[in-house]
This record gives sequence, C-alpha cells and structure tokens, in this order.
Amino acid sequence: MESLEGATDAELLQYALAGEEAAFLALYERLKGGVFRYAFYMTNSKPSAEEVTQEVFISLLKEGGRYRKELGDVGAFVFGITRNLVRRMERRERPYQPLPPDDAAEATPRSLMVGLDSLPQQMIRKETIEKVQAAIGSLPDHYRQAVVLCDLCELSYAEAASRLQCAVGTVRSRLNRAHALLARKLKPLKGPQPDIRATGREGWVL
Repeated sequence: MESLEGATDAELLQYALAGEEAAFLALYERLKGGVFRYAFYMTNSKPSAEEVTQEVFISLLKEGGRYRKELGDVGAFVFGITRNLVRRMERRERPYQPLPPDDAAEATPRSLMVGLDSLPQQMIRKETIEKVQAAIGSLPDHYRQAVVLCDLCELSYAEAASRLQCAVGTVRSRLNRAHALLARKLKPLKGPQPDIRATGREGWVL
C-alpha cells in the first residue's frame, strides 16, 4: 500500500475495508471532528456525541461497502450514518443537557456567537449560551439541521445541501426561517435582538 498522506477519503475507506488499520485510523482522524461536532450540537450532550462518534465508525466498517463514489463523497456517506444514529438516540427522549465547559466541544463557535455579528457580546456568557442552545434544540428538525450544519458546523450552503439532499435554495430558506424563529424565542433576553445569519464558510471536515 502506498503512503496514506495523499490518499483520498474514498481510497482510505477502500484500504480500511481491506483490513488496513492505518488507513482506518487516518480516515478516523480526518472525519471524527465533524462527526462529533454535529452529534454534539444535535444532542447538546458530550456523552451522547461521544457515543454517536464511536458507533459511526463501527458502522462505517460494517456498512462501508455500500459507499458509491458517484453518489457523493465519503463525508456525505458518513454524515448519513451519523444523522441516522442521532435520530435513533433522540427517540430515546434524553433530557436536554446544557453545554459542557468550553474545552468539551470548542464551545459555541464564533461563527454563531461573534464572527457573524449575529449575537451580542453578552451572549457569550454561559447562562445565555445555554438558552441559545435550548432554543436551537426546540426548532423543528429540518430547521435545526440547517442551523447546526451552517451556523454551528460552518458548512457552506452547497455542502449543507449535499448532506441534506436538497437544493441550495431550500437550505437558505430553512435557515432564514430558523433564524426568524430563534429571534422570537430569544426575544426575552436582555440587550439587542439577535440577527442570526448563515456563515456559508467552507472547511468543515465531515
């Protein structure tokens, strides 16, 4: 087997399914951050996110043979596994848990809290962050997915559309509607009203 450094995700998956442990570990390192971040922001629970992340990669070894390059990249395939596991976990009706300390999941990213000029500075305070997370968690699933992928996990509209298997315009529409709902839910908070907009940033690893 050639050096794994320049291997694509699809190649790493192929090697991993052939029994190459180094390839599996390399693929895990590439994708685990995105898997954990999505699971964490969807469940608001570090233990749940850790459980989902572990199950995703176990499932990937079992189901990776179903991956077809023409249907999308490996990240999209892994996202599908992750979303199904998160939904299964949500059906257990776990209670809402507030965000853990900042080092647990890199805190609420600046893309939502500061970088977009979307939320006022006082929202960085822990008690307000918990309210924001609770408000996001109360959104209908299709709106929550858009907020988590675009605002929290910092996918572009195109990347989010690919993951959710819908049009870019649909992602934009859902995100705008979600932001309007969040603004109403967060209205009782003191200070200026939040103006939450999508980031459209590139670079999320999942």
